[in-house]
Amino acid sequence: MVRIPTLLEGGRTLSFEFFPPKTSGGHMTLGRTVAELEALHPDFVSITYGAGGSDRHRTGDVVEWMRVETPWVPMPHLTCRGHSRADVAVLLDTYQQLGIENILALGGDPPADGRDEAGDYRYAIELLEDVVAAGSFAAGVAAHPEVHPRSPDRATDRRHLADKLSIADFALTQFFFEAEHWRRLVDELSGLGVDKPVVPGIMPISNKAQLKRMADMSGAALPGWLADRLDATDDPAEVQRIGIDVATQLCADLIDAGTPGLHLYALNRPDSVVAICANLDLGGN
Repeated sequence: MVRIPTLLEGGRTLSFEFFPPKTSGGHMTLGRTVAELEALHPDFVSITYGAGGSDRHRTGDVVEWMRVETPWVPMPHLTCRGHSRADVAVLLDTYQQLGIENILALGGDPPADGRDEAGDYRYAIELLEDVVAAGSFAAGVAAHPEVHPRSPDRATDRRHLADKLSIADFALTQFFFEAEHWRRLVDELSGLGVDKPVVPGIMPISNKAQLKRMADMSGAALPGWLADRLDATDDPAEVQRIGIDVATQLCADLIDAGTPGLHLYALNRPDSVVAICANLDLGGN
């Protein structure tokens, strides 16, 4: 396996994000998606974990499958919500035995039903410290270019992120739609003495209802120019074409701005990712 900081040192990376399926049909869809994306040779992939308080145990199954059955470098997401330190120690030991060398340490989304989850961790930095202390993993953290939705203000958000990046090796961002958000984030971190790589996350729009739900959870703003384009159609195929066009332009702008990588949310479907990479002549090397 390869550590993601080493990959980032070697030049701009291309990576994809998947979520663990809940059904046998979902597993088949993921399998077909992986088969179609293999030709793009991503530098690494990430697998989400328990979004909104859902069942988290499937993440490990997908990570193990990808570790054994694909040539990819899989990075599991790990959230602190509802976990004891003993739980985390077991998970980290399991990942170490699988040969996993990269972990994305996150606070996690609130449960969808609003209930509070008891656990030993309150903040992501506490989980991050345990991941790093295990001594076997390169650690990544989340960054919110438009500020974390639960942060009291921008300055506090950036200080907390800088504290995490004093320990972690890199950051992956939440999705956004204008490159200036990423540029400003990197400049603000630089002003705090942080020079760790911040890899932007890009979500190709494929469904308007899904976009609104995810934007509400992440704090991402929908620019007026994009809202106008989406409001002009109810055709799912046209929505996907808009999503591909917007993500392609965003990726091009980020490349021009010197991004260390591009992390595309595949949403367990290959079409948009394949189209974006073709538009920009990415992958396949």
